[in-house]
Amino acid sequence: MKKSVLITLMASASVLAACGGGEPASKSNEAPAQVAKPVAEKSEIRVVGSSTVYPFSTKVAQEFKNKTGQNVIVESTGSGGGHKLFCDGTGAGTPDMTNSSRRQKKSEFDKCGDNGVSDIIEVKIGFDGIVLSNAQSATEMDLSLKQIFKAFAKQVPVSDTDCTLQDNPYTMWSEIDPSLPETKIEVYGPPPTSGTRDAFVEVAMEGGAKKFECLAALRGADKKAFKEIAHTLREDGLWIDSGENDNAIVQTLVNTPTALGIFGFSFLDQNADKVKGARVDGIDPSFENIAAGDYSISRSLFFYIKKDHIAANPGIQGFALEFTAEEASGPGGYLEEIGLIPLPDAERASYRAAVENLTAYQQ
Repeated sequence: MKKSVLITLMASASVLAACGGGEPASKSNEAPAQVAKPVAEKSEIRVVGSSTVYPFSTKVAQEFKNKTGQNVIVESTGSGGGHKLFCDGTGAGTPDMTNSSRRQKKSEFDKCGDNGVSDIIEVKIGFDGIVLSNAQSATEMDLSLKQIFKAFAKQVPVSDTDCTLQDNPYTMWSEIDPSLPETKIEVYGPPPTSGTRDAFVEVAMEGGAKKFECLAALRGADKKAFKEIAHTLREDGLWIDSGENDNAIVQTLVNTPTALGIFGFSFLDQNADKVKGARVDGIDPSFENIAAGDYSISRSLFFYIKKDHIAANPGIQGFALEFTAEEASGPGGYLEEIGLIPLPDAERASYRAAVENLTAYQQ
């Protein structure tokens, strides 16, 4: 048995023992405490947050329940929605953990503190790519970051050298570049509450805007003005906020072959029989290209734990230990099989130690 698997099993065994697998209460001088304790520990673990992290979290929840019998409820609320719920306070009725497809914002961290959520454990679990995808039956797309910006921005410059902004005039891909298909621009993208949307505008839209010489200069002179241009998506019906259900986007693309959808690589990987990913600057959105850093639209994935909740329900730490076990999020682990790109060895060990030692983080 591998050492990493043995550690995971020992951690799971510890949770089982704490939940009543040790000496019977009749053999202890502290019977009342031992009778009450399993009830608290057997309470459900509640996880909210990112739709991208959702399939990874539900897979870990299944494995954890198989090993411990403890139930984990995972809700897909979007990263922003998850942080809002997570930071509302502590105690019954509030989540124990939140998943996120971006790092927690300082404003969210501060809100947590204002509401008494003062000790938060941050865990990065791996990497994911953001893909622009269409139906298998549709035309293959090879887009540059600049073309992506021109397709989805609310306003675009008149030219590379003239930063006079105009409402986005492009309605067909071929109007952006004659080499692109002569089809309508139509994209089903993540809503404002989604971490996928946050990462998409920060990486893809900003990256595309910087390809305009005049906007690159604006970024150096007035970063706030640059971000306003780069982060504001078109509102004329060609960008469609599609909610937090990425599976629904996949089905929409199957039914509408001329449309594109934006979601995490894991959903592309799991639905490769139905949809395919567009190349970005000539690079395919493959596992290998994302892991190597060659695919430009990629981001880190996280979950966050309320340390205060662990005293009442130690199973929360057990679940996090399962999530960070080598057999789960390490190379060749069961999460890699469903699309998670593992962290480098040293980084994985660092976040594993944060879970083991319950080390809170600071912004």
